[in-house]
Amino acid sequence: MDEPQAPSFQHQTVLLKEAVDALAIKEDGLYIDATFGRGGHSRLILEKLSADGRLLLIDKDPEAICHAQKKYADDARILIWQGSFKDFPLALEEFGVEGKIDGLLLDLGVSSPQLDDASRGFSFQRDGALDMRMNPDAGQSAAEWLASAEEDEIATVLWKFGDERFSRRIARAILRERELAPIETTLKLASIIAGAIPRAKQKKGKNPATKSFQAIRIFINKELDDLELCLQRSMETLSVGGRIAIISFHSLEDRMVKRFFKDKSSGPKLPRGFPVMDEHHKLAFKIIGKPIKASKEELEVNARSRSAIMRIGEKLT
Repeated sequence: MDEPQAPSFQHQTVLLKEAVDALAIKEDGLYIDATFGRGGHSRLILEKLSADGRLLLIDKDPEAICHAQKKYADDARILIWQGSFKDFPLALEEFGVEGKIDGLLLDLGVSSPQLDDASRGFSFQRDGALDMRMNPDAGQSAAEWLASAEEDEIATVLWKFGDERFSRRIARAILRERELAPIETTLKLASIIAGAIPRAKQKKGKNPATKSFQAIRIFINKELDDLELCLQRSMETLSVGGRIAIISFHSLEDRMVKRFFKDKSSGPKLPRGFPVMDEHHKLAFKIIGKPIKASKEELEVNARSRSAIMRIGEKLT
């Protein structure tokens, strides 16, 4: 009898060509795909690199890292590191890579393999253990957090990271239900959320658990904290002319990127009446083009690209 095959989860890379074009690849440059996933962007970046180029692949997810190690075992241009994208300078240090990087790519959020694998706990459409960690081997799972968090904390997370207007009702329902039995599966949590939101207020065609699942995932994985640190560290690490391209999938991420880019491209804030010298006109960063969204053609083949938006910036000094 044949051994059962491990499930194969397909991943459609969002804004593939647009993101790689945004980096303006130099064939001998040093680049970072800091959210490797299943490597769609990396594959295209490698096509543009010569033997002298280098590409650092980073991901929290051990399954993604395992995939990268198998796929690129014989490629001397590749460096592979498991961890958060915020710690990319540490990865460079561990590999002994000196100098500045020429490009940094972030494709934020959950990947298709993570979402499609019920055992990871990201999806409210398939039943599985309520985990939601990008790295299942580290930190607190969603189930563990919900088992002990106070009502105010749960409500705050749902409101802050999910913009869930019924956050307080949902938090109360979670506390009631966990008194009866542990909340350990995705469908049980989704059911509790749906029961807490008035039916008349539920949007047709949208699962009522959507915002809450997003909020809990962001909180559990510290996604916005990691993004803020990564943005700050990118300015210290990019070379002059180096590019950063960031693909976001919800407004909280995109707003953070937009504000950071605007702040860094606006020059120093000087007091009114302060004499402006030439050096004050030298900007350290510029925004490249307008935000890019998925084309009509991409939307037709990959529905998950509908909320994607990419912003591009370049280090000037």
